[in-house]
Amino acid sequence: MSRRKFLKQSSCLAMGLLTYPMYSSAFSFSKTEDIIVGHNSHKYKVNLNWGQLNSLKTPVNDCHEMVQDSKGRIVLLTNHIKNNVIIYDKSGTLLETWGTEYPGAHGLTLVKENGTDFLLITDYERHQIIKTTIDGKVVFTLDFPSETGKYATKEDFKPTETTVVENGDFYVADGYGKQHIIHYNHKGELLNIFGGQGTGNGQFLNAHGICYDDRDKQNPSLLISARELNQLKRFSLKGEFLETINVPGALICRPVIHKKDIYFAVLRSKNSLRSKSGFILIMNENNEVISCPGATAPSYKNHNLEELYQTIRLFQHPHDVCIDDDENMYVAQWNSGQTYPIKLTRV
Repeated sequence: MSRRKFLKQSSCLAMGLLTYPMYSSAFSFSKTEDIIVGHNSHKYKVNLNWGQLNSLKTPVNDCHEMVQDSKGRIVLLTNHIKNNVIIYDKSGTLLETWGTEYPGAHGLTLVKENGTDFLLITDYERHQIIKTTIDGKVVFTLDFPSETGKYATKEDFKPTETTVVENGDFYVADGYGKQHIIHYNHKGELLNIFGGQGTGNGQFLNAHGICYDDRDKQNPSLLISARELNQLKRFSLKGEFLETINVPGALICRPVIHKKDIYFAVLRSKNSLRSKSGFILIMNENNEVISCPGATAPSYKNHNLEELYQTIRLFQHPHDVCIDDDENMYVAQWNSGQTYPIKLTRV
């Protein structure tokens, strides 16, 4: 691509003038190999063609979450009950599909036990957590935590995410329900419950995502997104509130830790004129935002992060990111016209 054509294309993208046809995975343009997004140390080439499939044979609805398994495969969770789980290789070639019973498939967590991969799926329409083998055989299902006294009926419980710690205990974020965080042992026995709906330090408005943060080996903790508050909150493993990290303008989904950094899909810009906005946010080990592919460059004033917002019409409601072992990123999107994930190749 000539420099003149690239600059013209990039300008159109930035102004939001490019349309996307029904078959496209995002706002489309004829060539994408020269489009670079991101800032500072984390920049990426855009690949809109990765993972494109025949939608009649392998359809998606909302592409909610993605993980990489021990074989290096990319595992996508969608709430389309023809194929809830779609497994790709890193080139975007389809390997296998399974799952027809998870209409509210939302959260996907990879669990490794004695060298074997398992998955934890949260289904907010079934009001359950389901543990499966990597090829879809059900190991157990966990119903709403009636024993806590916080839930009158199963309909009150709408889990969105799980995370697993080293001893096999796991935590469930009830992000679309009562906003509690429920702690279980590896057998699914209740150990603790904390959080709840509200704006206080230990509360949430949309406890959408949760992850185990063991970057500090001496003091591992939980990172939990309070999406509607534009905040990331840190808790001890016992459920004690530790700190709040503000991300103004960014409705963050689950935190994803890769090496020393934290990655987020941002569902949308809080004050965007476009409802179908969104971008990616990357934070370093000091809780500093260092790159925002698809959005404004991060800027701090008096040590406070200035409001972030989408600047190019590339993403539509990005919902999760998966970082592979080559530092590339895959972006799954919610309510984006039944589109397949976008790949960002690290440069």
